[in-house]
Amino acid sequence: MGLDDALIFTRVVECHSFTQAALGLNMQKSTVSRRIALLEERLGVRLLNRTTRKLRLTEVGQAYYERCRQIMLDFAEAEQAVMQLQLQPSGLLRITAPIEFGQLFLGRVLGGFMREYPQITAEVELTSRKVDPVEEGVDIVMLVGQPQDSTLIARRLLISARSLCASPAYLQLHGAPQTVAQLSEHRAILLPADSSRYWPVLGQNIACQRVLSCNNITFAREAALAGAGIAALPLMISRDEVASGRLIELLPQAQLPSSELYAVYPSRRFQTMKVKAFLDFLLANLSFEVGPLLEP
Repeated sequence: MGLDDALIFTRVVECHSFTQAALGLNMQKSTVSRRIALLEERLGVRLLNRTTRKLRLTEVGQAYYERCRQIMLDFAEAEQAVMQLQLQPSGLLRITAPIEFGQLFLGRVLGGFMREYPQITAEVELTSRKVDPVEEGVDIVMLVGQPQDSTLIARRLLISARSLCASPAYLQLHGAPQTVAQLSEHRAILLPADSSRYWPVLGQNIACQRVLSCNNITFAREAALAGAGIAALPLMISRDEVASGRLIELLPQAQLPSSELYAVYPSRRFQTMKVKAFLDFLLANLSFEVGPLLEP
């Protein structure tokens, strides 16, 4: 109420009229007059001397007006600064992302975004831990798999199919499975989303011989490259090795669950320009970086 009354008082002084101030504020003249009277009563001073023709500030009123005017200028400047942030992406962008995605793609994409928008600064944490964007003040949390918190906004960035892969050295020692059922005879490298008892083949319960489990797809890929066993790897992490022959894709008829990457953020309402611009930039550039793995 104090700030509203200060605004009304400032407008009255600058318009030199209750009537003109009321028109500018879209209020009744009687309301403006009453609010000024209440303000004077609350402060215990007379701010304005009124006649039928003009208004004149008292000495106390003049001092009060100067302070109120500065407050209004500061307020207008603050509003302008906020609106300016919405016109041009700027400020600190805080992001967390899975380690592999960050290493393979995010660094290049974010670097390109910051080159295009030099007013952006960024803090990035590559992590496998669960991050609460509201609690930790993070603008965008990227995570594998659909988030469980329905109060957050989740935007799917990509889907990466998975395939069973093994190194030529492993296949030379153990042979290649010819059917899905034969996977039960082979050594398995498993990721956290995989069952510890069964191969991650949709619609079938094929027992697996778990020889290694890990929480990092790059680690799983490297273990497969070294011949430790067969791993169900996302294409985004295995395609270069498959193309070079360092890994061999097995059983293309086997249906495996895909890996999904989401961008999670607190609210779509009043979304800052820096977040909106980066998400749009990320999606546009992932289609180049990841190619056919991206799904709209």
